[in-house]
Amino acid sequence: MMGNTTVLVDEFETLAERVDQAVNEVRTLDEAGQAKALALKSAVEAFHKVGLTKIIQRLKADPRGKELLFELVDEPSVYALFAMHGLVRADLPTRVSRVIDMVRPYMQSHGGDVELVNVNGETVFVKLHGACNGCSMSAVTLRNGVEESLREHVPEIKHIEVLPNEPGPTIIPLEAIGVQPKEAGWIKGPNLADLSESRPYRLDTPDTSIIIVKLGQQLSAYRNQCAHQALPLDGGILDAEAGTLTCPWHGFCYDARTGECFTAPQAQLEPFPLRVEDGVVWVRPG
Repeated sequence: MMGNTTVLVDEFETLAERVDQAVNEVRTLDEAGQAKALALKSAVEAFHKVGLTKIIQRLKADPRGKELLFELVDEPSVYALFAMHGLVRADLPTRVSRVIDMVRPYMQSHGGDVELVNVNGETVFVKLHGACNGCSMSAVTLRNGVEESLREHVPEIKHIEVLPNEPGPTIIPLEAIGVQPKEAGWIKGPNLADLSESRPYRLDTPDTSIIIVKLGQQLSAYRNQCAHQALPLDGGILDAEAGTLTCPWHGFCYDARTGECFTAPQAQLEPFPLRVEDGVVWVRPG
C-alpha cells in the first residue's frame, strides 16, 4: 500500500510540474498567442468547475457523501484540484505562506529574503534577511513590496510586523515588541523542559484554555478547541514524525505546526503569539 501511495504522489508531482512547464511556455508567446492560450485554459477550467461543483453538491447532500468528501479532500491531488477551481478556501496561514513564496524570488533577486514566522488574527509576523534587513532605501522598498503583496492577496491581513533576526523559527523574542511578558496580556506558561513531543501541554487561564505543541525546536500555541465541535484537544494524539495533531473525540487531524485542518481544509485551529524568555514559555491569548 505504501508503495502505491508513493507512486501516486510521484505521479501527481510530475503532472503538476508539466502544468507549470506548460504555463511558463505560454508566457514566452507573443501577446496574441498568450491571449488565445489563456482563453482556452479559462474555458476548460470553467467547464470542469461546473461538473466538480455538481459532484460536491451531491456529496454534501448525503451524510455518507459528506464523509467521503472529507476523505477525498484529504488527498493532496484532490485538494489541489478543488483549490484551483476555488471550491475550497485555504486557511489564512496557508494563503499568507503562498504570498510569501510568491514574493520570495523577487526578494532573492535583490539579495534578500523573507521568512514567515507566525500569523495571528489580522497580523503577520515576518523576518527579513540579507539586503532586506537594513535601513537603506532599497531595504525599505523590499519591505514595502512584501506588505503590498500581502494586503493585495490576503485582505484579511491588516498589520505586518517585522521581527529582529534572532534564533528560533517560531519563537518571537520579547525585545521584538518592546514589552515585558507580564504586560499586554502575556501569560506565564511552562518551562521548555516540561514540554513533550508526545502530547500537547495544557495551560489554563480564567478565560481561556490553551495548548502548547512542541515539535523539535518549533513551538506553537493554540486555543484548546477542536474546530469541529470546540471540544478540548489536550488529550489528542501528537505525531512528531508526521507533524500532526489528531482530536481525541472525532479524529479531526491538524498540521501541528500551522493549525491547518487536514480533515476539513476550511477549518483551522486558532493560534496565539508565543515567546520564550530564560527557558520559560509565555503566551498571549487573543
